[in-house]
Amino acid sequence: MGDKYSLEKLKEEKKNWEETKLNKVLSKHPERYEKFYTNSNIEVERLYTELNVQDMDYLEELGFPGEYPYTRGVQPTMYRGRLWTMRQYAGFGTAEESNQRYKFLLSQGQTGLSVAFDLPTQIGYDSDHPLSKGEVGKVGVAIDSLKDMEILFDGIPLDKVSTSMTINAPAAILLSMYIAVAEKQGVSPDELSGTIQNDILKEYVARGTYIFPPEPSMRLITNIFEFCSKNMPKWNTISISGYHIREAGATAIQEVAFTLADGIAYVEAAIKAGLSVDDFAPRLSFFFNAHNDLLEEVAKFRAARRLWAKIMKERFNAKDPRSMMLRFHTQTGGSTLTAQQPDNNIIRVTIQALAAVLGGTQSLHTNSRDEALALPSEDSVRIALRTQQIIAYESGVTETIDPLAGSYYVEHLTNTIEQKAREYIDKIDKLGGAAKAIEKGFMQQEIQDSAYRYQMEVESGRRIVVGVNKFQIEEEPPKGLLKVDPEVGIMQEKKLKELKSSRDNIAVGQALKELEQVAKTDDNLMPVILKCVKSYCTLGEICDILRKVFGEYKASITI
Repeated sequence: MGDKYSLEKLKEEKKNWEETKLNKVLSKHPERYEKFYTNSNIEVERLYTELNVQDMDYLEELGFPGEYPYTRGVQPTMYRGRLWTMRQYAGFGTAEESNQRYKFLLSQGQTGLSVAFDLPTQIGYDSDHPLSKGEVGKVGVAIDSLKDMEILFDGIPLDKVSTSMTINAPAAILLSMYIAVAEKQGVSPDELSGTIQNDILKEYVARGTYIFPPEPSMRLITNIFEFCSKNMPKWNTISISGYHIREAGATAIQEVAFTLADGIAYVEAAIKAGLSVDDFAPRLSFFFNAHNDLLEEVAKFRAARRLWAKIMKERFNAKDPRSMMLRFHTQTGGSTLTAQQPDNNIIRVTIQALAAVLGGTQSLHTNSRDEALALPSEDSVRIALRTQQIIAYESGVTETIDPLAGSYYVEHLTNTIEQKAREYIDKIDKLGGAAKAIEKGFMQQEIQDSAYRYQMEVESGRRIVVGVNKFQIEEEPPKGLLKVDPEVGIMQEKKLKELKSSRDNIAVGQALKELEQVAKTDDNLMPVILKCVKSYCTLGEICDILRKVFGEYKASITI
């Protein structure tokens, strides 16, 4: 007892001495500005010492990489054992054009594919639908049927490449197409690795590419969980996305909180559907944004990892360590890119990519310098990929695990973000969970307020954006921008017409009729969707049947 008392007394004396010394130093050197804040409005002290974090027991929380609560990373060796997957997001125009871009990226050292789908595909319309006019192939590749998917991955061995697909409402259909293409290559579903985004809740909050109401949408998601847990052990069944929440204007704290709240909702839905948490949770993955505040972003990733581990262990009684691991893909911040002085975006992307790597990402996409103006050109994509490769092979930051651990400031930010994110999650729980909070407009309003505050700071000059509100120059219009052929829509309509005249339309009708019948029951929809896809039913035809049974979601406007 005496030893313990003496130690505590020494600690108290040391703390008092350090506080006195710190105050004395700071008082001798007054500053011009009173307060500084991170991008998430966390006040930044002038100097961080043990005093800033000693009450938070952060040293006890740190632990080791690969061990609960995974603050320092989900793998014991991290990048010393294996680098992150360099997965450049790409897709535009026709499947043929996107296939050429994928082969180019793979030839340049990309280690995983990431598919961008056009807007009609994302909301379940074929290219010949009236609402698709003018949008076909513009912001991603147009995929109307298994035929397009076969072309998209022609010559790319799907047992050797990991593929991520940014698709949500029609995720079950696109996953079924991918399975069918693989089978035509002689690759079985259990050999496939990759991810479907499959995160519908954030669509209602921030992105808007929803089709069906929340309840049937959640059913589709849990159907995928169940199907993949039995047939696709290497496949990530959902990528719970904070990226789009951040792009809509959220802070780093809100990004963590709202993303994990959505994750909680998916886990609850799967358990309610009869799945055991450790059967599906190891294949959950996350998707985060990386912005310019380097150290806050690093802390954000570390805080998210620790908080998710605690949620899975304490709230859902997960026993499998893999169920507690927050594995995530990162994309650099599209909303931070500027049309003014686009070469400045190369520096922004480098900072953001470095934050993701220092924060322990498993997969990374780096945006291209010209994306504020157009889809990226080949030269721009190459620079973006080289940015990752230079960080990986030349910067030295991959040679030790969690190199910023123990930094007073980083640990303070990590703890603060975790604490404030947990407070948000508690509020969401009191509202009835993520779905109810979305229905009540809570998340949307919080994001709108943050976005408004940010914009006011830029317009007032309190927040400097280089080349936009300071250090402007006279510029010539940029040259060499990529333009999608406006004839893409006509070409896709022609392909659809040929498909419908050459396929077995009796088999198509039977498959769609079976889909309608199963949709009216509680049975898993994945097997019958796979049957439809293999019969060359189109994406629009399948979605139209589900619209007929499930209805369509209509957003309420919250101001």
